[in-house]
Parts: sequence; structure tokens; C-alpha cells
Amino acid sequence: MEHLVVTVIAQDQPGLVERVAQCIADHGGNWLESRMSRMAGQFAGILRVAVPAESHAELVEALQGLSIHGIRILLAPSGDEPSCVAKPVLLDLVGNDRPGIVRDITRLLTELGVNVESLITDVMPAPMSSEPLFHAEAMLAVPVSLTLDALKIQLETLADDLMVELNIRAES
Repeated sequence: MEHLVVTVIAQDQPGLVERVAQCIADHGGNWLESRMSRMAGQFAGILRVAVPAESHAELVEALQGLSIHGIRILLAPSGDEPSCVAKPVLLDLVGNDRPGIVRDITRLLTELGVNVESLITDVMPAPMSSEPLFHAEAMLAVPVSLTLDALKIQLETLADDLMVELNIRAES
């Protein structure tokens, strides 16, 4: 079996995921894992597919053919997972919305060698004031050489500068 990473984006509509899933199944592919979401009328997702080597080229062609239905597809070979050992850490952040929060947090994480494995953000009105509140939840892969306490100190210093509340905890 060969593995593909498939990125999908299209105007949101009923049956979109089914159309992609049917295309994969029609070519003997196996849908292994995915992350998909609707936002601002668009639907986007990334998935990993296993396909028999003899069906690989036909599946690629069929997926690209979904463009006639307004479905854009980007394909990449599935790479090997990094051999680096990391600890999973969950980061939760809330603060008044302003430009640059994600940039500043991710800059510090990059400097510390921390990988962002997943990131979910949104802006919602605050319960009492209705002021926009920014919320971010991230799953981080922290190098084993970086202690949770050292990461907390660095992030809390930045959180104070950004005026955001931050929670960090090791994921078990």
C-alpha cells in the first residue's frame, strides 16, 4: 500500500465528504485519518489515504477530476514521522482579541524547538462585556530536553506582555 496526504477545499455543501470518500473507495483506497472543518462557507480538510500501488495513479487522477464539482485537491506523498521524541503538551490561551497573538506565541514556540501539531482558534464575545475574546487551543510536541516548567516560564512571560491568560499541561 502507498500512502497519500490529501488536502481538500471547496464551497461547503451536503455530500462533499461523501464524494471524496466514494472516489477513494472506488479505487481501493482506505481512508485512514482526517481533520476537516467548515469555516466562512468553505469546507477544508486534510486526510491520509492508503491505496494499492497499482491503483495509485488512477486515484490521483480521479481525485484531481473532482475539480469539475468545485472541489480543489492538493496531493502529497505521506512522509515518515520524525524520529524525534517529544512530550505532548496542551496549551490553552484566552485574551482580548488583537492582531499578532498567534504570531508572537508561535515565534516563541519555534525558538524553543516546540512543534505545533494542532491549533484551533476562534473569537467570541466575552460573556459580560461582549468584547471580542480570542481563544486558542494547541497540541504541542515539546522536545524532551525542555522541561514543562521551563516552557511555562517562557510562555507566562510572553502571556503577561500579551495580556492573555494561559494554561499549559502535559497530555497523558
